[in-house]
Amino acid sequence: MFEGLFILAGYLAGSVSSAIVVCRLMGLPDPRGEGSGNPGATNVMRLGGKKAAGITLLGDLLKSLIPVYAAKIFGVSSEILALTGLAAFLGHLYPVFFQFKGGKGMATSVGVLLGFSWALGFSVMATWTLIYKLGKISSLAALLAAVLSPVYAWYLVDDINLVAVSIAMAALLLWRHKSNIQRLMAGEER
Repeated sequence: MFEGLFILAGYLAGSVSSAIVVCRLMGLPDPRGEGSGNPGATNVMRLGGKKAAGITLLGDLLKSLIPVYAAKIFGVSSEILALTGLAAFLGHLYPVFFQFKGGKGMATSVGVLLGFSWALGFSVMATWTLIYKLGKISSLAALLAAVLSPVYAWYLVDDINLVAVSIAMAALLLWRHKSNIQRLMAGEER
């Protein structure tokens, strides 16, 4: 019972849309109706610049890192830790507070992975940064970092439950980026 509260807290924390909150506080348009229509840091960058995007990115990362890390500190089982991370990620994708229409999840997944293992989270962030610097395409960097995250988890985390969640998040990230993948294949991605 007590451990289940971490899963619920993860989902509820994940359901807080940093993009929508930041845009409201900064007097920016609702990201769901402007730009790409995605409530994420990249779209907030288009709408309000680097500062707004940076705050959104940090919010999306922390809303998953905090519940996962709290569960870890309290010494929950590996299964509960994994489910807390997955719940936070799913909360971002399908937020109860915003009609279950959320973002794509890259920053939130990184927060989960940082909660599992600092080395794992930083490896994914380094991959995203490197690919972005080389190609200047955020979605491509996110896709490659997502694909590599289960590989990193396999080598850096000695826990099959955490590896399984990294695989599930990578699969969902690919699915959520399907329109980006189509544009990349057509050479039309911004």
